[in-house]
Amino acid sequence: MSASTLFDAERRIGVLGGTFDPPHLGHLWLATLAADALGLERVLFMPASQPPHKAGQEVADAADRLAMTRAAIADDPRLELSTIEMERPGPSYTVDSLVALRATLGPEVALCLVMAADSLASIATWREPDRILALAEWAVGPRPGTPVPERAALEDRFGEAAARIHLLDGPGLAISASQIRGRVAAGRAIRYLVPRAVEALIADRHLYQR
Repeated sequence: MSASTLFDAERRIGVLGGTFDPPHLGHLWLATLAADALGLERVLFMPASQPPHKAGQEVADAADRLAMTRAAIADDPRLELSTIEMERPGPSYTVDSLVALRATLGPEVALCLVMAADSLASIATWREPDRILALAEWAVGPRPGTPVPERAALEDRFGEAAARIHLLDGPGLAISASQIRGRVAAGRAIRYLVPRAVEALIADRHLYQR
């Protein structure tokens, strides 16, 4: 796949993976920013069943995270739920998911992995990052507190493939899932940090309470 594949393709689909514990407005904004900047037909929200980078940490039940993600994106026709990682046993590695998506969607669809700058900063800890970049171009959104890398640094690391990394220009939202969980546990408001439907699910299912 060439560096210009994404822009040459008639269909461009974004993929935003994560634990979504819970999904929040930062996730929705990142997906929207990427869709607008790169002309994505839709963005797949892909909740991880077993997030490998959170092994040993307490994570909400997969069914609850799936329900919250579905509720979070319900009002936006450009956002779609993918259960591909929920349906696969074992750790949820992005490279495996992209291989499966490529097999399902076919070669005529250009995939774009959407992430925030902090994820790019830790990309060396991901499984097979170079293969991930070969399978899907990257759309990297701003993240307060994490500087966007210089293009030269990306070229040093990824060579010519760095042309497949698109740095998005736009405001970043300083919202984190851990911050939201902490506020719920402390009995504090989370309205305007998460969609109302997610706020209702958290309350109804008594999530994140001590």
